[in-house]
Amino acid sequence: MTTTTPPRILLAGGGSAGHVSPLLATAAQIVRRTPEAEVLVLGTPDGLETDLVPAAGFELLTIDKVPFPRRPNGTALRFPGRFAGTLRQVRAILRERQIDVVAGFGGYVCPPAYLAAFSARLPVVVHEANRRPGLANRLGARRADEVLTAFDGSSLPGARRIGMPMRDGIAHLDRAARRAAAREAFGLDPDRPVLLATGGSLGALRLNTAVSEAAESFLDAGVQILHVTGRGKAEGLVERPGYRVVEYVLSMEDAYAAADLALTRSGAGTVSELTAVGLPSLLVPLPIGNGEQALNGQDVVAAGGALMVADADLDAEVLRTQVLPLLQDAERLGAMAEASRTFGISDAAEVMADVVTGVARRA
Repeated sequence: MTTTTPPRILLAGGGSAGHVSPLLATAAQIVRRTPEAEVLVLGTPDGLETDLVPAAGFELLTIDKVPFPRRPNGTALRFPGRFAGTLRQVRAILRERQIDVVAGFGGYVCPPAYLAAFSARLPVVVHEANRRPGLANRLGARRADEVLTAFDGSSLPGARRIGMPMRDGIAHLDRAARRAAAREAFGLDPDRPVLLATGGSLGALRLNTAVSEAAESFLDAGVQILHVTGRGKAEGLVERPGYRVVEYVLSMEDAYAAADLALTRSGAGTVSELTAVGLPSLLVPLPIGNGEQALNGQDVVAAGGALMVADADLDAEVLRTQVLPLLQDAERLGAMAEASRTFGISDAAEVMADVVTGVARRA
């Protein structure tokens, strides 16, 4: 039976930008494509969502953050009671707001959201950003109606790749059309090649050190650098013509448009954005966690759109001997850009929105 009432959708996810950004990109497409839909967001009181979700115009509902215990201790003893409390919170939300579907993007709020939805016999949609899925989405995928991923090769049952939902400004960026304006905005020469170096909003010390030590060699060779250091990480770095140092870029599409090659970590969001816009890259996976960053970059490296260097191996000499010659080889950069773009997916937010609303209407 198909419902004719406006769909009521609960999007669950939070804590980090890796969860919040695709959630908000999906939310924006839901209301654009289905204006009558009611979209609510489930998060915790202390994640990035507390600022980003209201700023994007969506209602944020919060529940307690209850991590799964990693070792037997007092926290583990208190976990069952605390987790049961979050389940009660979510069940009340589902009932009082008459939710039709729960869509989860990972994070602490997702296990109680999934379990509450299952107990209420509501459909669930799961989106997993990383090649190696997290615990929350492994739980949700067991009984989910749809399991969607940013990358192929997921171990989640029934998974299909749709890409990473991202905001329009990046997903549909025309780098060539925007290049001149972007370079002018950063004070860069319009005709000389540009290396974009960024470790994300928090920065990456190894990337920052290697870039600053190699900068003079790049400038002497006629190559420019746009160095995004991360907040509070620009101290001691001296700008000069061709070497632009900024702590943070609000609109990363401008940085992508200005660049010919990116030196970055290989988080799921970063890899997805680089490939969606067709920007060649040298990926330096973060050497902590469960190795998901290296996995995230494997396929685009295999496709020829990126190179990968281990964090421990990255230094100024690698930049001088591997990255600098690449930036001087326009033909190779062009081939890498095409390979990157072929691997990338730019309409994931639209597809995710249609899947979620479709499942809601069939509920």
